[in-house]
Amino acid sequence: MSKEVTLLNSIETTKLIEAMGVLFPDAKAELTHKNAFELLIAVILSAQTTDVGVNKATPRLFEAYPTPELLMEADLDDIMDKIKTIGLYRNKAKYIKKCARDLVERFDSQVPNTHKELESLAGVGRKTANVVMSVAFDEPAIAVDTHVERISKRFSICSPEANVRQVEEALMEKLPRDLWSIAHHRMIFFGRYQCPARAHDHNDCIYKVSEIIKNQTTENKP
Repeated sequence: MSKEVTLLNSIETTKLIEAMGVLFPDAKAELTHKNAFELLIAVILSAQTTDVGVNKATPRLFEAYPTPELLMEADLDDIMDKIKTIGLYRNKAKYIKKCARDLVERFDSQVPNTHKELESLAGVGRKTANVVMSVAFDEPAIAVDTHVERISKRFSICSPEANVRQVEEALMEKLPRDLWSIAHHRMIFFGRYQCPARAHDHNDCIYKVSEIIKNQTTENKP
């Protein structure tokens, strides 16, 4: 029989995200990009790969193919050669080439700014669409990657059995809309640099955020 988990409420969840903001005040997207097109391609490439790895591969790619038109017409083998240092590069090369064609043929070479249109592009799922909506178009969105999912479950924001969509819905329900986008970045930084998936003393993670929340509560008392 599984142990019943007491989930954080909206106030507790908001305080937790604000505490992460104190620890990581400069949390932001770490994929290198100059525009929405480069961001879109970089996010597609980032699946099951670190941002550091993607950032090492994309300079050559974007130097050779800076526009959807050029990427669409690129030789597939050359695309693969330029991104071969990242995981699943063969499939990803096919996806980004097809995505570029979608942009040219269906969206006048522009990255669309709605979830429905973004998710209609080759290689784009809900997480990628949420990143692009949030970072490129400044629209409130929560992209649930492995860090966000793990931290949400580790701190009981959602049920341990929740799927990715349920994690997103729990965060959207419990956080004010103006915190959605920054919450995603804070949780990623917290998961990368404070509370990683590898074995570590999780009590230290709990202590750090608890102390910040306690101090903030004391400061806000009349």
